[in-house]
Amino acid sequence: MAENCIFCKIIKKEIRSQIVYEDEDTIAFHDINPQAPVHILVIPKKHIPSLAEVHENDKDILGKLLLTASKVAKKLAISEDGYRVVVNTNRDAQQTVFHIHVHVIGGRPMSWPPG
Repeated sequence: MAENCIFCKIIKKEIRSQIVYEDEDTIAFHDINPQAPVHILVIPKKHIPSLAEVHENDKDILGKLLLTASKVAKKLAISEDGYRVVVNTNRDAQQTVFHIHVHVIGGRPMSWPPG
């Protein structure tokens, strides 16, 4: 865990969040600045700064992030209509918290291109 990482503090329950799912490896919670009716962040409990900094030994947790995203979408009833999964990587992609995370966004039709 990184000392000043807001997501690490959420994992340690030092900062409150609206958790919708948690297991031994991941935690999912509502984004505080939602871009759609459903906007959940799925994060690993292991601190990894970004997708640009993953290693071969991170492949299991990366897969678990997508499995968790799917579980959350089903739990929040957006799976059938559809949802978007986004991973922003580094500053030009608008990553603002440097703890890898997956955005699960749904509850409305999405447009393309996204940004």
